[in-house]
Amino acid sequence: MGQIGQLFLMILMGYILVKSGLLKSQDSKTISVIVLYLVIPCTIINSFQVDYTTETRNGLILAVVAAIFIHIIFFALTKILGTIFKFNSIEKASIIYSNAGNLIIPIVAGILGDEWVLYCCGFMSVQLVFLWTHCKMMISEEKGADLRKIIVNVNTIAILIGFVLFITGIKLPGIAKDTVAAVSKLIAPLSMIVSGMLMAGVRLRTIFTNKRIYLVALMRMIIYPAVVLVFFKLTNATSFVDNGYTILLISFLATMTPSASTVTQMAQVYDNDADYANAINVFTVLICIATMPLMVMAYEMLLKL
Repeated sequence: MGQIGQLFLMILMGYILVKSGLLKSQDSKTISVIVLYLVIPCTIINSFQVDYTTETRNGLILAVVAAIFIHIIFFALTKILGTIFKFNSIEKASIIYSNAGNLIIPIVAGILGDEWVLYCCGFMSVQLVFLWTHCKMMISEEKGADLRKIIVNVNTIAILIGFVLFITGIKLPGIAKDTVAAVSKLIAPLSMIVSGMLMAGVRLRTIFTNKRIYLVALMRMIIYPAVVLVFFKLTNATSFVDNGYTILLISFLATMTPSASTVTQMAQVYDNDADYANAINVFTVLICIATMPLMVMAYEMLLKL
């Protein structure tokens, strides 16, 4: 909660910058480009600058496999609950896909340390594939996966570069390593300031009066993560590898973050109610300061039994 509280203060800073008239909400696009094309790739590559050992290899495999099963569970739940609650494509995408990169990386780095960010990449790599296949087809209502978007995605490239460095044991030269590490530390403040700037451009009253958003947020922040938690417990997945408890905590954190900002971006591109997608994103960001610590407590209580 303390770490999330720090992130919210950063969001408040971005919000104040816009509300005070110093910047416009649209100015956040420039910072977003810096985060997307510079900071996140540096963070990913830096996370792979660890020694290749059987323990880290097995941990990364566990993170990837867990991410695959998590998405399968989410698809199945959405198939069932989507029929009951009549979820539209924006609601389904907002429930399934989380803002794992921008939020989880700074939380994991701040609480657990930079060496654990490696396991965030397991979830991110799996979600990237589904974002540009399943999610893209759902929002655009077009058939066919956008394989080019997957291949040329800057995060995919960074993961591939980092993975090659990881398995070959190649370390970046001292000055390059220090520079990449320094840039990677910008991810939390810049990502949160962007969120605050975007939030300042939204009428919060319209968000809080939309009853459907509460239902979507309940699914995204509580119900779906709770099902994943039960799955971890029933399969005893934390015992599969050394440090399995912490690795799966990282995967679990990725399931309980606010809805993916990529959903809003896709909705804008394909003209599919982008304002509603953004409203869901803003609302889930606002409530995560309460829901995420509660879900982490549930993880600790259930999986330590």
